[in-house]
Amino acid sequence: MTTQLRTPVQLAGAGRTDTGVHARQLYAHFDMESPIDPEEQVQRLNAFLPDDIAVQKIFQVNDKAHARFDAQERTYEYWVVQQKDPFYLDWAHYVHLPLNVEAMNKAASILLDHTNFECFSKSNTDVKTYICQLKKAEWREDQGKLVFTITADRFLRNMVRAIVGTLLDVGLGKASAENVNSIIKSKDRGEAGVSVPAKGLYLTKIMYPKTLFDLNG
Repeated sequence: MTTQLRTPVQLAGAGRTDTGVHARQLYAHFDMESPIDPEEQVQRLNAFLPDDIAVQKIFQVNDKAHARFDAQERTYEYWVVQQKDPFYLDWAHYVHLPLNVEAMNKAASILLDHTNFECFSKSNTDVKTYICQLKKAEWREDQGKLVFTITADRFLRNMVRAIVGTLLDVGLGKASAENVNSIIKSKDRGEAGVSVPAKGLYLTKIMYPKTLFDLNG
């Protein structure tokens, strides 16, 4: 970006994801002293970027806006397929054994009763708190695949993949929905399920306050 704008630019992203995770929507911010042509820069950046990354839009926000710290909530999806499909090889997790989706949704609803998710956090992280406010956690069938959708104000490292691994254990009959309560209360990563592969995870939405677009703010 520094090359395109001919001035040093520091880009601050809305967050980080593990290698292999996809993002349908991701924001970043940068500061400029002089005005730019947003549409022109979108075209120039896309010509420069690799094929698996695309800039959709550049827009102005107030001077205090921060792509990471101003985010109010984030939504992820995790895709599971139950029939071998080459077209989903790099885009979904393949589980060939039968899954009890009703039990998985019962277990997912239990997540909403808790706020401390240390048991789903990657070990040896430097976070100050394991508290997350979950707003949604549910499974649905969508065009031949199972999609887990989860929304919260923030997520811990590896959290969604560990949650999905735990819910799949419930769906496979390796654990009961009620076990999720004790797993969360244990605050022990070793009690939760294994982390599912990154390739099935998608960051799909990030929400910001409207005041971010108040240029006088």
